[in-house]
Amino acid sequence: MIEIEGLHIVGPLAPGYERVLTPEALAFVSALQRRFGPAREDLLATRASRRERLRAGELPGFLPETAAVRASDWQVARAPEDLQDRRVEITGPTDRKMLINALNSGAKVFMADLEDATSPTWANVVEGQANLQEAVRRTLRLETPDKVYALHAETATLVVRPRGWHLQEKHVRLDGKPISASLFDFGLYFFHNARYLIEHRSGPYFYLPKLESHLEARLWNDVFVFAQDALGIEQGSIRATVLIETILAAFEMEEILFELRDHAAGLNAGRWDYIFSMIKQLGHRPDMVLPDRAKVTMAVPFMRAYAQLLVKSCHAHGAHAIGGMAAFIPSRKDPEVNARALVRVQEDKERESADGFDGTWVAHPDLVPVARACFDQVLGDAPHQKHVMRPDVAVAAEQLLDVTIGGAGVTEAGVRTNVEVALRYLAAWLAGQGAVAIHNLMEDAATAEISRAQLWQWLRHAVPLDDGQPLTAARLERIWDEELAELDVRKDGAYTRAAELLRHLVFQEAFTEFLTLPAYEALP
Repeated sequence: MIEIEGLHIVGPLAPGYERVLTPEALAFVSALQRRFGPAREDLLATRASRRERLRAGELPGFLPETAAVRASDWQVARAPEDLQDRRVEITGPTDRKMLINALNSGAKVFMADLEDATSPTWANVVEGQANLQEAVRRTLRLETPDKVYALHAETATLVVRPRGWHLQEKHVRLDGKPISASLFDFGLYFFHNARYLIEHRSGPYFYLPKLESHLEARLWNDVFVFAQDALGIEQGSIRATVLIETILAAFEMEEILFELRDHAAGLNAGRWDYIFSMIKQLGHRPDMVLPDRAKVTMAVPFMRAYAQLLVKSCHAHGAHAIGGMAAFIPSRKDPEVNARALVRVQEDKERESADGFDGTWVAHPDLVPVARACFDQVLGDAPHQKHVMRPDVAVAAEQLLDVTIGGAGVTEAGVRTNVEVALRYLAAWLAGQGAVAIHNLMEDAATAEISRAQLWQWLRHAVPLDDGQPLTAARLERIWDEELAELDVRKDGAYTRAAELLRHLVFQEAFTEFLTLPAYEALP
């Protein structure tokens, strides 16, 4: 066990720990936790209070107290040269092979995801940081019996996504209490890599997940200022892109950019978590029931309003607007599946580029050329299209909450899909895998969250399925058992723990805020 000034490492010494968990790095993390841990806890309490008001009937809206921020003229800091062109970004976990393939993919940016695409086993957390150190220093290699993986001369710009404010790192305790996973992930990466990146014409760049308010963005900005001062690094060296993946943050996009304006690089339309957030915050309302997940596309009213407002908010203040994920994984066995999926990916990216987005996300290297072609057609040689101001867009609060989707309902097939996908993903997550290929899609925790949230919502409201009969507990139990039996036949009982956890979350009366909170406690 490692102990430094009240900070204890209570997990095993995972591979790479000697480079990651150095006394100096842990002292820095400890300083971050002591300085900002109490403020984080206050903000989480504010989140809980706001959820209670929503449960009592309040609806989210634009804040009257920050109207001056939305009405005034200000700009975020100019993007560094290696973040000017972000037309295609690829995302994935921090295992060695993924890091190399993603950095070599031809994408402009790689977001190394320590959150939704990573199952936070202690080994994954420590090895991920060690791999990132090697990636920054361009020494990362992987030798297998079939191939040697190494970095190309030209690679994508590296951006790291730490875990969200709501998560803890149970293997690291300060004065006996688990520390913030956000501060742990950020602190280790920043301490080990910031100065080296700056000396080599890049910088410490981050994606910030799950924010619900501009006050949470303010806390991140305070962390950035403190961290740069503590290491003697010039203020403004950090750049952060915020994922707008909660309905509450959608009403505070400009305020979030304002709080981070000296460090802001843009906003991203984190659409899968955004759908989950709609159910989490408003799913208790019978007028907010969403149909089958496949019907909730970027073309439906509330998603369309969200995307257009994001572009307008970013460009009004000189920030990048980055579009959503294309999760399709091309199949080498089924060209027909590929052809149909690629058409949908192309339509999605053409819509984003036409709406004014400056870039987009993909989950597989084979989609980089497809997405790039769509943005090349609009951008040409320009690095972005921040000049597109969208004066035609005027989004009211009612539009962000308009879940009307004509002709779409809940089907038994949709119920079965949600049960199967949630079970398959969580079983893999509990086994240490955070990015999981399911039905030719690269799924992360957001998919499992949507799936279990929809099942909870549909059951609470006894929604009628396509046969006209309601989804009752007995009917869902029968579907659940049938789907689990199919999976158990294929996987020899590997789904037992996942099924127990998910069944509790779906059938309980109260909605659990994040699936990953109880699931984390179940990790070895």
